[in-house]
Formats: sequence, C-alpha cells, structure tokens
Amino acid sequence: MINRRHFVAATAAFAASGRAAFAQAWPSRPVIAVVPFPPSGNVDITARLVGGPFAAALGQQLVVENRPGAGGNIGNEAVARAAPDGYTVLFTQGGIAVNQFLYKNLKYDTARDFVPVSLLVLVPNVIVIPASLPPKTMAEFIAYAKPKKLLYASAGNGTSSHLSGELLKRKLGIELTHIPYRGTALGVTDMIAGRVDVTCDNVSALLPHIKSGALRALAVTTPERLPVLPDVPTMDACGIKDFKSSGWTAVFAPAKTPADIIAKMNQALVAAVHQADVRKTMEQVGNVVVGSSPAECAKFVKDESDTWGPIIKEGNITIDG
Repeated sequence: MINRRHFVAATAAFAASGRAAFAQAWPSRPVIAVVPFPPSGNVDITARLVGGPFAAALGQQLVVENRPGAGGNIGNEAVARAAPDGYTVLFTQGGIAVNQFLYKNLKYDTARDFVPVSLLVLVPNVIVIPASLPPKTMAEFIAYAKPKKLLYASAGNGTSSHLSGELLKRKLGIELTHIPYRGTALGVTDMIAGRVDVTCDNVSALLPHIKSGALRALAVTTPERLPVLPDVPTMDACGIKDFKSSGWTAVFAPAKTPADIIAKMNQALVAAVHQADVRKTMEQVGNVVVGSSPAECAKFVKDESDTWGPIIKEGNITIDG
C-alpha cells in the first residue's frame, strides 16, 4: 500500500516529466504573435521579419495577429489571459513598461502576468526640426529655443516621442508646448509645413524626410552615431549627458510558460533577428539589433519603468482608460 508521502512524490515526478515532455514537443502547431498595434509599424515589421527564420528553425509558422487599441493594452491584455503554453506570445514596445503609470485601471500587471523572452531591437530616436528654421546644431537650437515657447510634435499622448519631449525640456532647460498627433506622419506633415517646431521620434520614421532635406537632424539619442546618419552627433557629444530615449521591440509570453519553452523560443528569435537579411533590413532604417536573453530583457524593461515613471508622474501625464 502506497503511503501519502510516496503518492505525493510520485504525482510530482509524473507532473514534472509531463511538463518536460510538453516543452520538448513545442511547437507542434503555429505560434500566434499578437502585435497590439496596427500593421506597418516597427513592432509589426519586426514580427513579420523574424517570422520566416523562426518557422525555418522550429518547423512551425509565427502567425502575426494585429490587435491595436488603447496604447497597446488590448493586445497586452489578450496575451496576459492566454494559456501559458507557448502558442500565444506578445510582440510589443514601451507601453508594457510605462502604461502602469499612464492608465488608471489596467487589467494586467507586467511583472505578474508576463515572462520576458527577448529584447529584439532598439529603435533609436532622433531630434529634428524643420529645415526652414535657422539652427544648424543642437547648441544653436538651445540658444534659439530659450527665449521662445516652441511647439513640440508627438505621435500621441504617452508615446515614446511624447515622453522624449518631456525629457528634452528638462535636459535642455527650454519650454515646449506639446502637440499630440494621431501617429508620427501627421506631425511630420505639420513640421515640414512649419506649423510645429521640433520632435524627437524614431529614426526609422523620420529618416526619409531627413534624407530629402525637409527635416534637419540635430542629434541622435544613442551612445554612438548611427550608420544611417553618420554626420549627426549623439546627444552626449552635444554636451547633453544621460539622454536615453529609444523605441524598442521585445517579446513576452504569458506568466507560467514553461522555462524550457521560453529558452527554445528565445534561441529561435535571437537567431532570427541576427540572420543576415533581417539584420540588414533593420539596420537600413536605423534600428539596432539586440537579441537579448530573457534576464537581460527583464532588466531592460525594469530600467525603462524606473526612467520614465518619475517623468510621467512629474509631468502629471495620464491617459483615460
């Protein structure tokens, strides 16, 4: 007759072996990649670019499913509620780190409901002004801006470009009136027309307008110059220290997804983002390929929360929802 202790031990061993076998079999069907933003943005493009190499490595498709709305919260919530079996993952960006400060009633908790898989790509920002304005350098821009109250364009309340503007005000000691748009493109149109004065947004979105001469790039927000903008200095080189502001794309799975699946998923995604053609496509638009470990991704997201949380609070930035 089996006593209770032996029964419990046998049950635990059976469950552990079952989980190991389950993880080893993963994936046995396509993996859904939820992108909580519309098609054609940085996150969507990254998910689709790594899909091919992912499928080649694991034998199953990565099927992109766009679920936009509420600053990414609709898609984030869907993945937070999904089964932790490795068949639903989240490709997302900064909101996963900062929405807790922007929205009053989130239905998910990033630390509780998700496990990081990898930080795939950094999307550097660049500070630009209309080519019609007189400043040619960051120093000239600061001198030009100090006696004025310039108009600052962002892609919307709570976006990376909005928060970058708040940081810019603090670091440069200038006044900026925030003008939120519904996406980057509308703000760029008004900037080229001279209706707004400055923005700090993704290089990938602004690069064509910089190359055409319609916008003037004053500085990039990366530690080193970008190959796509070799003549544009870093903020550090301009004398503005500790100005870190980039978009990014990272992958998360629902909490309690087995560690073996996370490790296998990480390996496939990191290899995919470093594949030569994927890397080339990313770098051509100014993105920086990373491909981190889960632990490095977790630390990055925490650092983002620690950086932007105080700025959001000090600026009293909130979004209804």
